[in-house]
Amino acid sequence: MTINIQYVKMPTSEAMSEYVEKKLQKLAEKYEWLIRADVCFKMENNVYGKGNICEMELSLPGPKIFAASKEETFEGAAKKTISDLEKQLKKRKAKFTTH
Repeated sequence: MTINIQYVKMPTSEAMSEYVEKKLQKLAEKYEWLIRADVCFKMENNVYGKGNICEMELSLPGPKIFAASKEETFEGAAKKTISDLEKQLKKRKAKFTTH
């Protein structure tokens, strides 16, 4: 699986890139039909704390899967986004096995 990570209007983070790649590789091992992951980190000017946004789009056979979350930390946002993607992948896999 190819992983593309972008940081919009913020400095790149090597640690964050490694964290996300490690998590997505686990998904790729579980669901071997994943083709590509596009990850985008954004920072919102929000005085109330939850301004760190993580968006992920997975390319796979059929329609793409997309999830996004906004949390206090980028790690939290990435973790929540990946768990949302995993729920969608489980549903997609269930559809595969019924046909």
